[in-house]
Amino acid sequence: MANNNFAKYRRYAQILRNVSYVLTDRVGKFPQGFLYGRNYHDEESETSEIQVGPNWLEEYFDSHTTGPGLWKWRHYFAIYERHLAKFRDQEVHIVEIGIYSGGSLDMWKAYFGEKVHVYGVDIEPACRAYEGSGKRIFIGDQADKNFWRQFIKAVPKLDIVIDDGGHKPFQQIATLEALIPHLRPGGVYICEDLHGRLNPFHDYINGLSRNLHAMGWTDRDDVVVPNNFQRYVNSIHIYPFVTVIEKTTTRVDELSAPKHGTEWQPFLHVPVPE
Repeated sequence: MANNNFAKYRRYAQILRNVSYVLTDRVGKFPQGFLYGRNYHDEESETSEIQVGPNWLEEYFDSHTTGPGLWKWRHYFAIYERHLAKFRDQEVHIVEIGIYSGGSLDMWKAYFGEKVHVYGVDIEPACRAYEGSGKRIFIGDQADKNFWRQFIKAVPKLDIVIDDGGHKPFQQIATLEALIPHLRPGGVYICEDLHGRLNPFHDYINGLSRNLHAMGWTDRDDVVVPNNFQRYVNSIHIYPFVTVIEKTTTRVDELSAPKHGTEWQPFLHVPVPE
C-alpha cells in the first residue's frame, strides 16, 4: 500500500508540474526567449579560428558546374556531414522529397557509395526522367497519407529522409508522421528550408520535442519509464532553416540516474518508498 501511495503521489506531482509549466509558458516564457534571441548580441572578444577539414559534399557541390541542377544552402553541407557521415560505404536507403532538377540524387549516390539505394519523390511527373541505376522515382503528393502507405510497401527499408519538397507545414507534418516510424534504428530525418521566425512547423517541432522530456515516474527515484517517443527517438536538432531528428540505435527501455559514492550532503531530501 505504501508503494502504491508513493507512486500516486509522484504521478499527481508530475501532473501539477506539467500544468505549471504550460501556464508559465503561456504567461511569458515564450516571448521572453523570443525577444532575447531576436535582440541577441555576442561578447566581442578575440577568438582563434578553428580549422575544419574539407567537406566532401561541399567540394562536390562546388565542382558540379554542368549537368542536372543542384541547389542547396551552403551551410547545409556541414549539417549533412555531422548526421550522415556514419552511413557512408554502408548499405543505406535514402529518400529525398523534392527532386526538382535531379542533381542532388546523383550527389547522394556519389557520397554514400556503391551500396546506397536512392529514392526520389516529387509531385511533378517530369521528374521520372531522373530514374536510373540505383535511383528509383516515385510520383505523388507528400501530403497524401495513401501515397506514403504505398511508398512504404514498396520501400521496406529506410535510413534517411530528406524533406526538400513543397515546404508547406501541412506537407512537412504529413511526411514526418508517415516516415519517422518507418525509419530503421539510427535513422535520420532532415527537414529543410524552414524559413521565418513564425513558421508553423517550428511550433510543431517544439511540441514534438516536449515528449523527450516526459517523466514516467516509477516507485524508484533513479528510474523513469520512457514513453514510446523516448524509446525510439534519440534527439532533435535545430539549425538555421533545418530540423534534424535522429532515431535511437537500440530501443530505450528505461531512463536511469544511478547514484555512485558514499558521502552525500544532507540538504537534498528525496522521499523514498517505505
